[in-house]
Amino acid sequence: MLFPTTDFAIFFAIVFAMHWVLNPHPRARKWFLLVASYVFYAWWDWRLVWLLVTVSAIAQLGALWVERQDEQAARSRRAVVASLALLLPLVWFKYYGFFALSLANAFEGIGLSPPLPLLQVVLPVGISFYTFMAISYVVDVSRLEITPASWLDAFVYLAFFPHLVAGPIVRGEELLPQIRRRRDPERIDVSRAAFLILGGLFKKVVVSSFLAAQIVDPVFGAPGAHSALETLVAIYGYAIVIYTDFSGYTDIAIGVALLLGFEFPVNFDRPYAAVSLRDFWHRWHITLSRWLRDYLYVPLGGSKRGEVRTAINVMITMLLGGLWHGAGWTFVAWGGLHGIGQVVGRWRRRRRERRGLPLEPASAAAVLRARVVTFHLICLGWVFFRAGSIERAFDVLDRLVTGWAEPSTLVTPLVVAAIAGMLLLQNVSGTPAPVVQRTFSRLAPVMQGAALAVVLFAITTLGPNGVAPFIYFRF
Repeated sequence: MLFPTTDFAIFFAIVFAMHWVLNPHPRARKWFLLVASYVFYAWWDWRLVWLLVTVSAIAQLGALWVERQDEQAARSRRAVVASLALLLPLVWFKYYGFFALSLANAFEGIGLSPPLPLLQVVLPVGISFYTFMAISYVVDVSRLEITPASWLDAFVYLAFFPHLVAGPIVRGEELLPQIRRRRDPERIDVSRAAFLILGGLFKKVVVSSFLAAQIVDPVFGAPGAHSALETLVAIYGYAIVIYTDFSGYTDIAIGVALLLGFEFPVNFDRPYAAVSLRDFWHRWHITLSRWLRDYLYVPLGGSKRGEVRTAINVMITMLLGGLWHGAGWTFVAWGGLHGIGQVVGRWRRRRRERRGLPLEPASAAAVLRARVVTFHLICLGWVFFRAGSIERAFDVLDRLVTGWAEPSTLVTPLVVAAIAGMLLLQNVSGTPAPVVQRTFSRLAPVMQGAALAVVLFAITTLGPNGVAPFIYFRF
C-alpha cells in the first residue's frame, strides 16, 4: 500500500478514527494498531506477514533470553547469537541469489559447476528496516539501555505501519515508551503533520516523478543514446530524485505517525549542504547512519585502535552499509567509494590538525568549495547506486567524456530549474520551510483547510497518472 494512493487515504482515515476512539483503552488500541499494521503489510503480499511475525517473535525471545544473564559478557554473547538468528531471513531473501550467482560466475570462469542452485527469491518489502530495528532492540536490552517490552508492545514496535517498509529506523528507547503511554489529542501538532505530509507528497509525486521520467530514467536506461550534457544533468537529477523520493517518504511517515500521537526521529538534514562525506552521513538517512555507527562501527573498535584499524573499520562499515542497500556489486562499489572518501577525509583532517589549520572550512568561499566538491563526489557514488550493473555505470561515466558533440534535447529549462531549485533550498542558510510551517500554523482552521486543498490540487495536477513505488521499498 503506497502512501500517495486512495487506498492508503481510506486505510488511514479508518485507522485514525479507531485509534483515537480506542485511546482510553490501551490494550485494545495496541491490538488495533498491530492488526492495522499487518493489514498494511499484507497489502503487498499477505503470505509474507508470517515473516514479520517470525522476526518479531525471534526478537522478543532473544531479548528475554539476553535479560536473564547477570554478566555483561554473557548478555553480549547471547545478543550476538540472537542477532545472527534475526539476520538469517534477511540473508536468505535478500542475499542468497546475489551470492549464488556470484559463486556461479566465479566457478564457471574456472570450468566448474555452480556450487549452489540459482533460485529466484522474492524480496519482502521492508525486511531490511524491520530486521535492523529488531537487532537494535535485542542489543539495547543486552546493553541495559532498555528492558524487554511486553509481547504485544514489542510486536507493535516492529510492525508499526508508518515506519514499517522504509523507515526511519526507530530505536526501542524512542518508540516503546510512546506505545505504552496514553495519547493526548490536545497536544497533537496537526499543522506540522499536515505540512510534512503535503511536503512529502510534493517531493515524491511532483519533483521526483518529473525528473525521473524526463531525464534520469531515459539516460540511465540507454546512456549510449544521450549526450554528455544530458548525462551530466541526469546524474544531478538522480541526486535530486533519490533525495526527494526518500525524504518525501520519511516526511509522510513522520507526519502520519504524528497524527497518531507518535514522534519519529529526523532522518534528513539538508544532505547536499554537506562539506565532506563524513558530514554527508550526519545528514543523510540519519537513523541508518547512527545504526551503522552504534551496532557495527563501534563494536568493531571504532576509532580507538589506531589509524589503520580505524580505516579498516570505516571501510567494513561502509561496504556493509552499501550491501544493506541492495544485493549487487554496484551497491558494494557505492559503499566502497564512500568508505574511501571518508578514510581520505580522516587523513586530511589529521594532516591539517598537525599543521595547525582549521579542521572545517572557515570562510564562505571555503564552505562553498567544500560543498561543491562533496556534492560531486556524492553524485559519482549515485551513478553506481542507480546503474543496474558496474558495466552500465562505466557506460554512463564514459558518456561524460565522449558525448559532447551530441544534441541535448532532454535538458529543458524546467528540468534545470527543478534541479537548481532543490539544490538552492538545501544550501541557503535558513530554509523557508520552517517559516512557511509557522505561518500555516497561525492560520484559522478554515484558511488552513483552503491552503491544504490548493496544495493537494496542485500536487494531483502536476503529478503523473499513477505513482511509482518509493525507491527505498527495494531495500
